[in-house]
Amino acid sequence: MKIHSSVKLYNLLRNLGILKHKNRQEFCVDIIEGLILSRSVTFSDIAEHIDKDIKTSSITRMIQDFFKKIKLNYDKLALLLLSFVHHKKVHLSMDRTEWDFGKLQINILCISVSIGKMAVPLYFEMLDNKSGNSNFTDRIHLLESLVGIIGKKRISLVTMDREFIGKNWLRWLKKQKIDFCVRVPKHHKILFPDGSKCTAEELLAENDGRLCCFRNVIVDNVIVNVSISYGKDGKLLYLIGTISVSQLKKTYHKRWTIEVLFQALKGRGFNIEKSHLGHLERYKKLFALVCLAYTICWATGIEKGRKHPVKLKNHGYPQNSVFRRGRDSVREYLKNKKEKFTKIAINKAISKLIATQKIIV
Repeated sequence: MKIHSSVKLYNLLRNLGILKHKNRQEFCVDIIEGLILSRSVTFSDIAEHIDKDIKTSSITRMIQDFFKKIKLNYDKLALLLLSFVHHKKVHLSMDRTEWDFGKLQINILCISVSIGKMAVPLYFEMLDNKSGNSNFTDRIHLLESLVGIIGKKRISLVTMDREFIGKNWLRWLKKQKIDFCVRVPKHHKILFPDGSKCTAEELLAENDGRLCCFRNVIVDNVIVNVSISYGKDGKLLYLIGTISVSQLKKTYHKRWTIEVLFQALKGRGFNIEKSHLGHLERYKKLFALVCLAYTICWATGIEKGRKHPVKLKNHGYPQNSVFRRGRDSVREYLKNKKEKFTKIAINKAISKLIATQKIIV
């Protein structure tokens, strides 16, 4: 007898202990399917795609009650999300996304795995600081928590944008022996071994605008390697890190994958910023389920691409992203119940969890 992928997803939620109680585990799967089918986080839209013999308004109230009462184990959720990633080493990106809903400010610090031109979310936290930047304690807590879940040996490096600087944070990364690549604001001077100080723009001017690389210099009181150049947009690209100077620029460009992820969670995918939830903890639960829905779609898109490679358009890019192709495939599967690429993606995740977490599904 064939086991439906929805049942397998329910078994994963149950056996990993992501949330308790059988009824809520089953309803969680219903909500995830409703998210994908409706492409919306609005509860009434989700309710319309949940197949129950009760009124849509009643299902909407059930969804409201679900987010009010459930408790999610975010550590176990990270394991489930990571099970869809089949790389031995993971390249992490850290970034924030924020938006306002009335007087409520949603500010999320997130870590994702960069894979190709896309990313898979792993771990995140709501920042209750009026949409301000994260501080080094926020970052350390988040990454330290993730390291405790997946292990330090699994992490190849972390890429970050200009917000993620500061000696306490960078020194902590070096102490933990976690390689990093981070963009730096132009006013941060470089201290050379001879005691001289220069700005990145001064160094580029001396080199007629050509790429400048330096090893073992000091920026923000931390010994780092430096790469300075102008990007394709003509803006200064000032990078520091612990990896080879020749790899800094290439590595930094992978950071864009987390921006693509945020776009997929927002307007290009599920419109997470359109939710009317007025409570940060409930928003975190919703964000978690949207991340799981996104990851299932992304993994399905990967499997579909293996069987049916996508031809590139004249501009060199595919017409639709891996996520978009996967989402459309999952929606078709949920409507017609034809098992194919979604089944392959979930079966691979199950095999990974059986091998690493010793769970029985």
